Amino acid sequence: MTVSAVVTAAGQNRRMREDLKKRNLPVTNKLLLEIKGKNILQHTLSKILTMDIEECLVVVGHYKEDIIPTIDEIKDSRIKLVVNDPVEVPLAKSLWNGVNAASNWLCLCLAGDQPTISTYNLNKMIEKVLNNESPHNIISILGRKSSGYLDSAEGLGMPFACSKKLLLNYLPAYNSNLNPMLRRMNKDGVQLYGFPAASKLELTNVNYYKDYEFILDNF
Repeated sequence: MTVSAVVTAAGQNRRMREDLKKRNLPVTNKLLLEIKGKNILQHTLSKILTMDIEECLVVVGHYKEDIIPTIDEIKDSRIKLVVNDPVEVPLAKSLWNGVNAASNWLCLCLAGDQPTISTYNLNKMIEKVLNNESPHNIISILGRKSSGYLDSAEGLGMPFACSKKLLLNYLPAYNSNLNPMLRRMNKDGVQLYGFPAASKLELTNVNYYKDYEFILDNF
């Protein structure tokens, strides 16, 4: 399989840090919060590394001094670091940096705070692109409200599988998160195919402490 995984782990962590302060809890990066002996980012990476991928590019930026050591604890030669320079960039630029460094034509894109995504759905996303008649004109994504071929990108983001070529055609135009790009692609006729989540847990991104507590209770 010729797949590069691209994991974004470069954010400012603003919402979680503010939430922790309000709760009088120790302020830490959300990716370093622990679940069953490993932190959130390590869980996300470990899951990806069980799959048949050729490389796993981890994009770091803000708080890289704290994040890189925890990545280094995972001994797998497929892991490669991509460092944002400058660090003050939006998610679309972080993803562009990772995708641009990818060696393969197909990219599986995830956020570092998605430890509950199933490898079943990730593999389905990859297979959908590989088996499509137009593999450079489809985004295979985790559905939020609907599944199958979608007529709207409302509420969608990572994880998704998409060709490197298609992403590099769109990402440079966006100074934001990814949803505006996905909406534009959808309007331009790029196929958007959603796979249903196995559970509410799989849809959980860790933005606030309550998200972390939900994962702790259900992981």
